[in-house]
Amino acid sequence: MKILFNAHIHTFDRRQPKASAILINRDRIVSIGHGELLDSFPTINREDMDGRVILPGLTDAHIHLMHYALGLQKVDVETKTKAEALKRVAERAAKTAPGQWILGHGWQQNDWPPSSAGAPAGQFPTAADLDAIATDKPIYLTAKSLHAGWANTTALRIAGIGPGTPDPHNGKIVRDEHGQPNGILLETAMSLLEEKLPQPTVGEVAEAIAAAQPILFGMGLTGAHDFDYRPCFMALQQL
Repeated sequence: MKILFNAHIHTFDRRQPKASAILINRDRIVSIGHGELLDSFPTINREDMDGRVILPGLTDAHIHLMHYALGLQKVDVETKTKAEALKRVAERAAKTAPGQWILGHGWQQNDWPPSSAGAPAGQFPTAADLDAIATDKPIYLTAKSLHAGWANTTALRIAGIGPGTPDPHNGKIVRDEHGQPNGILLETAMSLLEEKLPQPTVGEVAEAIAAAQPILFGMGLTGAHDFDYRPCFMALQQL
């Protein structure tokens, strides 16, 4: 057993809203209180919290658990420069077999400074940037806003997006001066490609959620209210 003392403990119990010491037996809370715990268990191992705050486990009441967990497997391209984003994609590409999708999320072109090649700040990237990394693997990266997607030529070809593809309602396929799709898909145009992405199995979703749990625990989350589609529900049943 162990006593954590000299803490600011918020219990959320109206009968005893605050405490300064907590008695723990393995993974169970046995008791909370103040100095009386120290007096009652004088020989138990103690750890001074030095005034830190202790809260009960928190519950996220609106989390898309499956999307969060699967998102952790994507390349994090929320970077300060386009070059750094491309470097991260290249590192993933080196570990990815030909034909396998490389997915990423987080880029925001407005955060990128002008490039050494003279591209102005805030300019959208292009398929050519990703083609320089890989043409034998489809690459698709969603923007932090989730209102834009960035694809290489291979991914566009798999999605059947070409010069003659019309813009969908409320969406836009950004094109170069020759009318060729340049790799940027806006709003509903993203769905043209995302419909072609391989869907994870229930087992893969379960593995992703299990891998995400330690991260959630580290943020103080011990519960979640979620029903992120049937595969997520079935995955949770496996855990």
